Order: sequence, then structure tokens, then C-alpha cells
Amino acid sequence: MITDSLSNHDRKRIHHEGLTEEDIVKQLEVFKRGIPPVKLHRPCTIGDGIVVISDAERETLLHLHQKIAQQGKMIKFVPASGAASRMFRKWFQYTDMDTFNTSREGGDFSKILPEFAFYGDLKDTIAQNGRDLTDLIKNRRYKDILKYILTPKGLNYAHLPKALLKFHTYPDHTRTSLEEHLVEAASYVQDVNHICRLHFTISDEHTSEVEELIAHVKEYYETKYCITYDLSLSVQLPSTNTIAVAMDNTPFRDKRGELVFRPGGHGALLKNLNALDYDIIFLKNIDNVIPDRLKPETIMYKQIIGGYLIKLQEKSHAYLRLLTAEQANTSRLSEIIRFCREELFIGFPFDFEDLPVRQKIDIVIDKLNRPFRVCGMVKNQGEPGGGPFWVEEGETQSLQIIEQAQVDLSSEEQKRIWSSSTHFNPVDLVCGVKDYKGQKFDLDRFVDENSYFISQKSMEGRDLKALEFPGLWNGAMARWNTVFVEVPIITFNPVKTIVDLLREEHR
Repeated sequence: MITDSLSNHDRKRIHHEGLTEEDIVKQLEVFKRGIPPVKLHRPCTIGDGIVVISDAERETLLHLHQKIAQQGKMIKFVPASGAASRMFRKWFQYTDMDTFNTSREGGDFSKILPEFAFYGDLKDTIAQNGRDLTDLIKNRRYKDILKYILTPKGLNYAHLPKALLKFHTYPDHTRTSLEEHLVEAASYVQDVNHICRLHFTISDEHTSEVEELIAHVKEYYETKYCITYDLSLSVQLPSTNTIAVAMDNTPFRDKRGELVFRPGGHGALLKNLNALDYDIIFLKNIDNVIPDRLKPETIMYKQIIGGYLIKLQEKSHAYLRLLTAEQANTSRLSEIIRFCREELFIGFPFDFEDLPVRQKIDIVIDKLNRPFRVCGMVKNQGEPGGGPFWVEEGETQSLQIIEQAQVDLSSEEQKRIWSSSTHFNPVDLVCGVKDYKGQKFDLDRFVDENSYFISQKSMEGRDLKALEFPGLWNGAMARWNTVFVEVPIITFNPVKTIVDLLREEHR
């Protein structure tokens, strides 16, 4: 047993992380057996796994959404703990260029600099250091300017979460991405008492800075939109960290001989999501925001997918009440099975039609009594990331959001299916997390434990393997009832690099 090789100091360290020795054994076993790739059957396409909402249905869905929103049963959940360091990879490279101040790249940098929303803050922080930004640009001191942007000497942007970065410029103010989420949420999770609920997951080290920003801007937006914000924050639990291993799958130790633990990826945020006691939860990434002039269509589609979830969930719950009360006759059972197949895309075993009625009912109850999610999908335009697929699971197929790392691309067949995907996952979800009795599901019960991610990293010049929990919208929600709905591309505007903020949709 691997635990036999652990010292008392190791055990104390494990317990300090909030983990048990059993947790460590389980994680080491995952490394040892590896992660089996998913088996793609076909990509989801319009009419085959992806729903298009008709114009005629929109008003009904918007009304449904508004009805539940007014009851105060909705909250917006925004994973916002990710650091912005990867956004500035290119600018970090510039700081290592001896010739950057005199290069063409340096000249290009100086031309675009005033277009960023943080330009005014940069000017102020440089002035506080006794220097002048205009003079630095005139004298081609571009590397100095980068230090004021990226390091604690100035704005420290490379070490802050994206939530705290200035994204957009307005005539009388600028906004961070966190503020854009406040504004957007005011339009679709506001209740009849004008209370708007949001939850942000943040990193522990930036808690005070996020709280300071919220305290600074909250009253401004409450007054502007005549609402009251009910804001909550949580951090990723240390107990969701995972042990790192060497390339031979034995525990990796640093130069001091200490065990190394790493964050468990965004799938670890399932614990944070599971702690929220609301009926409907909207989920969207922190960097997917747009200025006010483009918000109306995005907000409308949030309400449409919210209404669609409510429609499907109400129908499902009504059927569950019939089935559990044993009030569904043969004709009604056929209707329910047809609903499962045609509207929820639920797969049943090959021999399902030959089973006794009682067994059919038990299977249908099990399939229906699960968390719901409706996921917006945009047309694939070559963005890196996951997409919607039909996945083979024993005797059935299910709808899943799949990342490239989950696919065996050495298989020509799997590679062909992956490449033929027509749609892309923008992380635009609305989730129903209570059952037909109004009780909250334990979301941990619906995770696919075979969908961990193993990645290769390095530390202190040595290679290691890192383990991430099943992705929040991948394996963590694999056993949910899932419906994909096509949404327009304008609803997807991520900021992965700093120059993405210069795109037309962010101006």
C-alpha cells in the first residue's frame, strides 16, 4: 500500500490540505489506471441533439423565465478565480526582448495602448511613481510601461484575477469584467422585489481586493438600475486539491521532500455550486462579457434558455409525480417515454421495449429524476475548446460537452467525428438543481468518475503529472439531463488574450 510509505509528517500535511489518506489512494489509483478516452458516436447537430427555438415559442419562454425570476428562485454563478497571467503571455515575452523599445512590436504596442480601458489607471499609477506616461511613450520606454502594467510596481495585472481587470470604456466610467456581470444579471435574475442574486467563486488570495471592488461599485449600480444586489463569494476548497505524481506515478516531492498538491481544476467548483440553495442557477465564465450596446440579444437568449429549462423541468416533474404515485397508465407511460427521447434526448437500453412495465417505470423515474441543464451552443468558428457530442455509454448514448483532451485522436474515426463538429460550447448554462419534490439534488451523485483530466506540468525543472477533477460542465455534469440550444455567436465574447479586448465587440 502506498500509504505505508507515508511518514507522519506526510499524513499531517495531507490532513492539513483537508484530505484523507483514502482520498490520496483514490487519486493515485486514477493516475495508475489512466483516463479512458470517451467514445464519440457523432457530433450533435441541429435536429440531432441541438434545438433551435422558433420565433413563435420565444414569447412563451420569456414569460416563463420572468415568472420564476420574480419569485426569487434564480441566481447567477460566475467562476471568477482564474488568474489573468495567460492573457499577458505575449507582453511577458516583450519584457524579455532586449530590443523591444526600438522594435516594430514596441511601436505597435504604443499605438494600441490608449485603446485599453485601463489606460487612465495606468497613467495615474505611473504619475504616483513620479513619472509621466506620455513621456515614457515619447521616449520609447515601452518595457518600463509593461512593468507598470504587469507587476506590483503598477497595476499588477498579470497577478490579478480577470474579475478585477478593466475591460470596457464608457463615456463617464470604465468597467471591470465583474461589473459587467453585475449589469447583465440585473436584467434576468431580478425578482419582484428588485433583488438580484449573484455568486462569484474567487481565489483566497484576492478575496479582500474583490470585496473592496464590490464595496466601491455596488451602490452605483444599485442606484443606476433601481435594484438591490445580494452578492456572495466563495473560494475553491483546499480539500479539492489533488496530489501531484512523478512520471512513474509515485508521489512527487519538491526539493525539501514535501508532497506537492495542486488545484483540482474548475471541476472542483462543483462543491461551491452544490452549496447554493436556489432552484435555477445561470452559469457563465467571468471573461465572457460585452458592453451595454450589445447586451440586449445576449440577455434575451439568457431568458430564452431559462424559460426552456423551466418548461422542460415542469413537464418532467409533472410526469415524475404521476409515475411515483403509480397513476400513469400504459398510454401515459408511452407519452412520457416519448418525451424523454424526443425532448430530453435520453437514451434507453437496447432491450428497453421488451422489459416489464414496472421495470420500465423504474428506469424512466431514474432517468428523469436528475438535475437539468440547458446549454447554449454557438456555431463552430474554430475557437479552441469543447463541443456537443453524442457519446457512447455501454448500451446507450448520451449528450455530453466534450473537450479535445478527452478524445483519442490517434483513432482516425474519432478524429473525424471530432473535426466534423458544427457547434462549440461557450459555457452558457442554466441549471435546475431541485427535484420534483422541491428538494435540492446532491450534485456529487451525478459525476462521471472516469472523466478526470491528467496533464503534464513541471516544477523545479522536473516533469510531473497533475490531476484535475471532472470538468464542471463536462464530467461533473455528465449524469444530468442535458439539452443543447443554439444561441447566436454574439453571446460568446471571451477574453483569452489582452488584445481580445480590442475586438469590435469589446469597444
